[in-house]
Amino acid sequence: MSAVLLAVFDDYGVADRVRMEFLRDGFPTDRVELTACCEPGRAALAPAPEPHGKFVQYFRALLTNADEQSYAEHLTAHLEHGAATVTVHPRGPIEIARATQIIEGSHPLELMKHDLARQTWEYAAARREWPWVRAFWVEGSSHADCIYCRLFERDADDHAHAAPDQDAAPLSGSSTRNSLP
Repeated sequence: MSAVLLAVFDDYGVADRVRMEFLRDGFPTDRVELTACCEPGRAALAPAPEPHGKFVQYFRALLTNADEQSYAEHLTAHLEHGAATVTVHPRGPIEIARATQIIEGSHPLELMKHDLARQTWEYAAARREWPWVRAFWVEGSSHADCIYCRLFERDADDHAHAAPDQDAAPLSGSSTRNSLP
């Protein structure tokens, strides 16, 4: 996963909402990262002894081109002044377009794009602006409380409203047929 879209937000709450928007849109959790001093995320796993070094190593691992190495210090300074970053690892042109749309719609302070031209054919983002999970959501005017009741509600209604069996014995002691004397 070499492609990276990295957005800097001056407010942690905005960055967290952007991360959640990516997840609701169908991006896998392992390809959307939030990084801030209060929530270092994967940066906490860097081997440096102090947070500053961890953030620098983390950003250098993401932005690997020689001309991007200076951005690591720049991004770390943003974090140390209360900013937060959202990093997305998109796959393919649909995800790149959707990730760019989500990020630009949230008005970041900065947006960095790394290695977007070399992408594979894999997709996770929705082609439209509604989450793919809605395709599986059962909605309706049913009064059933669980999905199983909803699935079998029609069968139960059909059975309850079916005509009584003509050959079935009457429930009471009397017969409805004419009896011979």
